[in-house]
Order: sequence, then structure tokens, then C-alpha cells
Amino acid sequence: MADHAYDLVLRGGTVFDGTGAPGVLADVGIKDGLIAAIGPRLAAGGDEIDARGRIVTPGFVDIHTHYDGQATWGSQMSPSSGHGVTTVVMGNCGVGFAPCRPQDHDRLIRLMEGVEDIPFPVLTEGLPWAWESFPDYLDFLAGRSFDVDVAAQLPHAALRVYVMGERGANREPATPADIAAMADIARQAVEAGALGFSTSRTLNHRTSDGHPTPTLTAGEDELTGIALGLAAAGKGVLQLVSDFFPDGAAELAMVRRIVERSGRPLSFSLVQSPKSPGGWKAMLAGLSAAVDAGLPMKAQVCGRPVGVLFGLELTLNPFSQNPVFAEIKDKALRDKVAALSDPDFRARLLAHDLDATGPFAGSALRAWDNLFPMGADPDYEPTADATVAAIAAATGRPPAEVALDAMLENGGRGMLYHPFLNYADGSLDPSFRMLTHRDTVPGLSDGGAHVGMICDGSFPTSNLTHWTRDRARGPRIPLETMIARQTRDTAAAVGLLDRGLIAPGYRADLNVIDYEGLRLEAPRVAYDLPAGGRRLTQKAHGYAATLVAGVVTQRDGEPTGALPGRLVRGARSAPLALAAA
Repeated sequence: MADHAYDLVLRGGTVFDGTGAPGVLADVGIKDGLIAAIGPRLAAGGDEIDARGRIVTPGFVDIHTHYDGQATWGSQMSPSSGHGVTTVVMGNCGVGFAPCRPQDHDRLIRLMEGVEDIPFPVLTEGLPWAWESFPDYLDFLAGRSFDVDVAAQLPHAALRVYVMGERGANREPATPADIAAMADIARQAVEAGALGFSTSRTLNHRTSDGHPTPTLTAGEDELTGIALGLAAAGKGVLQLVSDFFPDGAAELAMVRRIVERSGRPLSFSLVQSPKSPGGWKAMLAGLSAAVDAGLPMKAQVCGRPVGVLFGLELTLNPFSQNPVFAEIKDKALRDKVAALSDPDFRARLLAHDLDATGPFAGSALRAWDNLFPMGADPDYEPTADATVAAIAAATGRPPAEVALDAMLENGGRGMLYHPFLNYADGSLDPSFRMLTHRDTVPGLSDGGAHVGMICDGSFPTSNLTHWTRDRARGPRIPLETMIARQTRDTAAAVGLLDRGLIAPGYRADLNVIDYEGLRLEAPRVAYDLPAGGRRLTQKAHGYAATLVAGVVTQRDGEPTGALPGRLVRGARSAPLALAAA
């Protein structure tokens, strides 16, 4: 076989290198899993991909996912891997499965079930539990292969329960001995290859039994002690989600003190909450002040609403609390559709629904003025005239009937979309401000989680389509800027400096994209989890090829079956040739 200068050449595409510079026509040569050269008319490769008329980008680095369980039983980190993502960071929000003693398996499963909407039977059947310590967990993952690279963080809830047992689960204050033990385990975890440590301080995170997450009220002394454990190792990032309500300033001040004492980089989740629609502005101002003072802090933000999906196949729908619907709620979809299409059953359902009471009545499930039918072409910045309430008013029908008919579309697979964060103003102008801020990075996709309610693993695709090409209700973001944001910037935020750029010596994690043809399908339900569990997934069109370490993992939106992805143990330095440049 003839020798070639390159194993693979991407020929003639418009290369966006991830620095934020405009695209240039060039070839990209790949050798031994790394980018070897970029330029016109490169020598032939052992294989070639025709990228003419396409854009070539670094692979997207998604730093906020929850594939902690899926990575132990599966090889494809979908839906993320179908959206140009080549590296995922899991173990966010303080939830995960290590360290864990055998007697606490069910406790951590109930926590993940409640916080991330992954059903108990799925986790019970899928998790092999071939570990106890966090280094054991990493060793297990290191023996597996994936279609993306996978990095893990040490989750606070698992750590707290491991050290404190029932006291930790019940949110009792940690003693100095508890804190010292947690700090030591955190040090060992990052030394073994954990990318960092994560925690949760939000009331939205509860076990499936309704109990708050064990970390909700953890004291500043506990969080500081753990951060100092990372500092002792000289490595690791911190990730936090908090309500930042009602006193965001006090919470942010505490976070700032933790970073000041530990010196470790920290990112926190930032969204617009309907409880405090302007609170995000104060958080950004406080963040900027901290960064100006030299602290390594970022906010993770998202480019569209965090939206819950309601449907007949999903966890919830507007009739979930209706006793008439309860008669069919456990039936197969076709039987539900048959019942809901029967005039008598339908009349009973709608009549009773008018007087429905219960914990969700009058709130999200029946917020007709903030519920949108999701059609075949998803609109993530919908206008007020597209709500269930507006359609009902325009057609002279009750809102409940409009919602029911929307869900009965496509054989009962129709869905309703409820944008509950980042949409208090009815537009994505706050998201624009957050996305373009100096001290933020894109995040919060939650890939692998919320399998019956949310499908935001497609964030990287909608960031490209909506913000750089399709947005009609306000300013857009230059394509080269958005590519840099979810490649170089996200990689750098977690210390993965060997990827996110197209330059010699960097990992050959790449996308070849038909930019003009890039689009999202509507979310759909797949029944491919352990125990036959269902999950929301979403397909994209326009990804001509995705490469991980120079190996093609996706072609024309379909997996090739190649699994070059591996566990990433800890931070990665930039290639030496460029680190000095």
C-alpha cells in the first residue's frame, strides 16, 4: 500500500479554526489522530472527504451533560454525538454514581431519577456497579470505548452520602472530620483523573421521593474544604448550580470567596428565571467584577429556553392530573390515541378537565399562554400568537381541546413546548446578552438527562442555526464567533486545551457541515434504554461528517459504528508547538 502524507484529508472546505477568525478555504490533513496541516492543495491522504461547499469546524465540546449512567452501559453518547459534539463532560450538578457503597445504590438511583428524570428501572438494570470509589469508576470507564471522548466530575451528593451516610442524605451539617474526609477523597479523585467537582444548591433538584438533594444546604465551610482538596492536588475545576434566589448577591459572594481561597476555576449555571426576570443582569455584573479581580470564574449559559416537553408518551401532559386520563395513562400509545379519539371519552375528559384540581392545575401543565404546539420544524423563539391560548382564541375552541389535538398529531406523538427558563420576556434577547458576554460559555444542554421531559442535547445545533442564520426577532451572532464559543471557549473553561481548535498538533476532532442545510427535526421518543426505557432524542440534518481523533463517527447524520472515544483523565495541555507561540 502506498505511503501517504496524511491518513485523511478534508478537502476544500471553508475552515473555521475555532479562534473566532472568519472561515478560509483550505484542506485539513490528519495524521495519527491529530491535525497535521491546514492549507491549500495538501498532498493526498489515505482517505479523503470532499468538504467543498461545506464548513469545517472543531468538534463541539459540551461541558454540561449527565451521561454518567449511559456511559457505563452504552457506547454512543446520543443525542449529543449526533449534534457535532466530540467531547462531553458529565457528573454535573452534584449527581452521579461514585463514590458509592453497595447499600447506597438505590439511594443514588432515586436521586438521579428525581433530579435528572432517568427512570429507576432503567438505572437498576443498566448500571453494572463495578466500582465503589471514584478512581474505581474511572478505571471502569477507561476500559470502555465511545463515539465521543468522555470526561467525568466528582459529584457532591454521592461524595456526601459516601462520607456521612444518613446524616449526609438528611442534609445535616458536616463536621470538621467529615469535611476533611471529603476533601481527601476529592483530592484523590482529581489525581486519578476527575476533571473536577460539582455541586447543587437548587430546590429544583429532588429525589424521586421528593426530598431535596443532599447538597442543598451544605455550608460554606464544607464547600471551601472540598475546593481546598482540589487545590492540594493543584488541578480540577468547580461546577455549581444554585437558585441564586432570593439573595443572589450573597450566594455569589460566597462562591467568590471559595474561588479566592482555593484558586480553582469555577463555573455556575446562569439562566433567566421567571421568579426574578432581571436577576441575571446582576449576576453577570457580579461575575464581571470577580473576573476583573483576577478570579477564574465563568457562567454557563444556554442559547434557547430551557423547555419542558409535554406529550402522551412523555412524563407529563396537561391531563396528567385528570382522573379521566388516569383510566388510560398506563396504556400503550395506540390505545391512548384510540380512547382520546372516541367522542364520548374525549367529552368526559375535557368536561372534567375544566374543573381539575391538583398540584399542577393552573401552573406549568395548564399555562396555556406559555404552551406552544411543537411542529415538525421546532421554533425555539416562538411568538405570543403561537401559544395554545392564542390558537384557542383565534379558533373559538377551549385551550384544553387545542392542547389535546396538538398531542394527537402524528399518531399521538405530537408535543407541547413550555419554555420555563430564559423566556420570561417572551423573547431570547436575554440569551443573546448572556451568550455574547465576555465571561460566559455555552452549556446546560443536560445531554443524557431529563429523558421524558427535556431534549436540550441539541443546543449545539440550534446555537448555529438560530443565532448565526435564522433569527428574525433581534440581533444575530457571527458564525465564527458561535463556533469559537462552543469549541475553544468551552474546552478552555474545563482545561481541555488539546482540542477545540483546528491547528497543527491539536486533536483531530472535527465537523464537516452543510451549513445552509443544517436543521433540527422535532424531538421524538425512542425506546432504547435498559429495561426498554424511553427517552427523548432529536435528530439533526446537515452534519456531513463528524470525526473523533481522526476517525469518522458520523456520516450524513448516521453513526458509522466507530468508537474512537475514550475517557479523558484530567486537564490537557495545549500542543507544545503552540503552547509557546
